[in-house]
Amino acid sequence: MATFRYKGRNSRGEAVAGAMEAATIDAVANHLFNLGITPIDIDDAPPKPESVWMREIGHRRIELTDLILFCRQMYTLFKAGVPIMQALKGLRESTHNRALAAVIGQINEALDAGFDLTAAVKRHPKVFSTLFVSLIQIGETSGTLDQSFLQLAGYLEREQETQQRIKSATRYPLFVIIALVIATFVINMFVIPAFAHVYTGLHAKLPLATRILMATSRFTVAYWYDVVAVLVIVAFAIRAYARTPGGRYRWHHWRLHLPVVGSIFSRALLGRFARALAITIKSGVPLIQGLTVISRAVDNDYVAARILQMRDGIERGESLTRTAQATALFPPLVLQMISVGEESGSIDTLMTDVAEYYEREVDYDLRNLSTAIEPLLVVAMGVLVLILALGVFLPMWDLAHAAFHHTGGI
Repeated sequence: MATFRYKGRNSRGEAVAGAMEAATIDAVANHLFNLGITPIDIDDAPPKPESVWMREIGHRRIELTDLILFCRQMYTLFKAGVPIMQALKGLRESTHNRALAAVIGQINEALDAGFDLTAAVKRHPKVFSTLFVSLIQIGETSGTLDQSFLQLAGYLEREQETQQRIKSATRYPLFVIIALVIATFVINMFVIPAFAHVYTGLHAKLPLATRILMATSRFTVAYWYDVVAVLVIVAFAIRAYARTPGGRYRWHHWRLHLPVVGSIFSRALLGRFARALAITIKSGVPLIQGLTVISRAVDNDYVAARILQMRDGIERGESLTRTAQATALFPPLVLQMISVGEESGSIDTLMTDVAEYYEREVDYDLRNLSTAIEPLLVVAMGVLVLILALGVFLPMWDLAHAAFHHTGGI
């Protein structure tokens, strides 16, 4: 569909203007008449300034920080009774992220064209998640948009905090691993060849470890660019496979069973599920619709499939506890809380407690992640030093020992 700009007058005779997506100009005119607007002029829309902005800045990403600030500002403006069009116009002018400013401008134009806020926000799925849209829809229907934006701000803040902690906890181990890889490459390219030249000139019988190191070094020197090319190709192939539905599903399943960090991912997802379920139930979203929304909000295809399995079971008339138990995804603690919540009618409260419990667990694990990984890094460094000691310095020791006996000692 094309985008058209229009000018017209509403039923009170006031001039109105805006943009609308439609197949033809006639379709725009008919929609305007249905809205009570008499069209005066309808033309093809020129390129939007926001698109130019986004090209100039290279499509800068809209981060969680930007969305949190947007939700906080919308909550404050709605709480103060500012009309939505005026609120969006002010936010568009004050937002530093031009990509978000462009999106806000497009939402404003859609509202001006007669769309409701839910439909306007839904047109930007790469910016606003399904959970975001659903809570906006609930707030718009019930007249509590300010509370919807407040809930979204809190949810996004917890998501951002978890992501930052994961990055902080993995920064040191990644640095050590990269340093080990670089050190190994330098040793194979420059250090071992120098020792190999000395050993070859002495025509001495070398230990097995030294011969293996020298063969590895010769292979690295001769074919390092081929090895790098193969690694790059394999990395791109794995990445391409992980973007397919089947590959993404398998990667998300395997990620939950990684050593050390797999349990952290698993508990973080359980906390996200519990938090999203509490928010949707508290907001009045029907359970079946809420599970559909949550399956897209967890950002894990394996867990999403299990949540959709729960939704299908509820559609067949089964209880939430029974369907959750059938997925084999939830530990006894969560199943017990769901069961008690169903019996008492307080699932939202108990799921909030579950979310807070897992968030504390994830926080504790992330704080101690470096401590858990440190022994593995020490072992890796010890193995590297042992290989160098056996392969490089053992022949030197043998040669020195032989020379000592040859000269008769002291």
